[in-house]
Amino acid sequence: MVKKRVLVACGTSIATATVAASAVADMAKSAGIDVEVAQCKAAEIHGKIQTFSPHVIIAMTPVPSDLGVPVFNGVPFLSGIGLDQLKSDLVEALKKD
Repeated sequence: MVKKRVLVACGTSIATATVAASAVADMAKSAGIDVEVAQCKAAEIHGKIQTFSPHVIIAMTPVPSDLGVPVFNGVPFLSGIGLDQLKSDLVEALKKD
């Protein structure tokens, strides 16, 4: 299977993105999905898409809707509310070719 790229975007690319990136890596490993996770500030998202070519984006803060990449709300990684559904949706998206 091809290594999947996940971009985590938040306001500062520090605290919340780090929590989400770690959770995504753990989730993917448990699901048998090889991933590379990168973090960026929401303001840097267009440039990062050009250089990183993510398969999915996890947004910890509002991001533009016209990115051409599936965007998932990453807040459940922090709150725990809706986390099982988010993980299920992410695994499904990452397993697509």
